[in-house]
Amino acid sequence: MPIAVVTDSTAYLPEGWAEQFAVRTVPLQVNVGGAGAVAESDFTPRELTRALERKQRVTTSGAASEELAKAYQAALDDGADGVVAVHLSRQLSATWDAARLAAREVDPQRIRVVDSRSAAMGLGFPVLAAADAARRGADLDEVEHTAIATAGQTTTLFSVQTLEHLRRGGRIGTAAAVLGTALAIKPVLHVREGRIEVLEKVRTTSRAMDRMLQAALRSAGTGRAAVAVHHLAAADRAQELADQLQERLGNSVSCQISEVGAVIGAHIGPGAVGVVVLPGGWRVPE
Repeated sequence: MPIAVVTDSTAYLPEGWAEQFAVRTVPLQVNVGGAGAVAESDFTPRELTRALERKQRVTTSGAASEELAKAYQAALDDGADGVVAVHLSRQLSATWDAARLAAREVDPQRIRVVDSRSAAMGLGFPVLAAADAARRGADLDEVEHTAIATAGQTTTLFSVQTLEHLRRGGRIGTAAAVLGTALAIKPVLHVREGRIEVLEKVRTTSRAMDRMLQAALRSAGTGRAAVAVHHLAAADRAQELADQLQERLGNSVSCQISEVGAVIGAHIGPGAVGVVVLPGGWRVPE
C-alpha cells in the first residue's frame, strides 16, 4: 500500500476491519484509581463499567507523541510513500497535538495529520474511507482529502444517563452538567466542530432515544447511508435503535453495532447510546 493510514484506538473499527484495510492503530491510555496508565485495549468495557459503578476515579490520556512517531516511522520503514494519520477531535484529546509533533519529528513532508473532529465511528468512517482510497492507489493528497471530506459528512449523536462523567472529564461545562443533573435531564448530545454540545433536552431515556432516532434519520437522508451504533453497558437499547434504523432506512443502510472502549466510555458512562451517520454510505468489505 503506497500510502499508510494510522489512527488511534478511539476509532472503534468493526472487528477485523483494521487488519483488512492495513490500518495501524496507536492506543490511548486509561488510569483507574491512580494505579498507572494502561493501554485502552488492555482494559475492557466491562472492567470500566465495574470501576465506575464502584465510584473509582477513571482518567484518560491521549496517545504519546513518541508512540505516534514510532507508528509513523514504522509505516515509512515498511515501504509506504506517505502516511495519513487520522485522529479523534483535538477539542476532546491532546492526541492531535501529539500527532502533529510526531509528524514534524519523523517527516513533515510525507506525513499528514487530519483532525476527524469526532470520535468512535465519527473517526472510524474517515479512517476507513482514507484506507480504501489508499488501497485503490490514491496519492498522499487524495488520501488526506478523502479523510477530511468524509469527516465533514459524518453526524455523531449520543445520549447519556448522567452528565457527571462528561463534567469530570472537562468535556462539558460544569454549570450545564450540574443543572442537567439537578433537573434529571437525559439530553441528546452531538459533536459539532469537534466539541460536545447539547442538541436537545428531554426528561426520559425513551424520549432521548426517539429524538436521537429522528435526528439520525434526518442526517441519513433518502439515499444510501452507513450507520454505526455505539453503547456502553446498554446492548439492548443499542440493538433496538439499530433495528429501528434498519427498518426505516431499509436496504439503503449498513449498520454496525459495537460497545465503545474505555477511553470514550469513561466520559459518557454506563447506559450511554450513540449513533454515527455517514450519508452516501460505506461499502462493507467483502
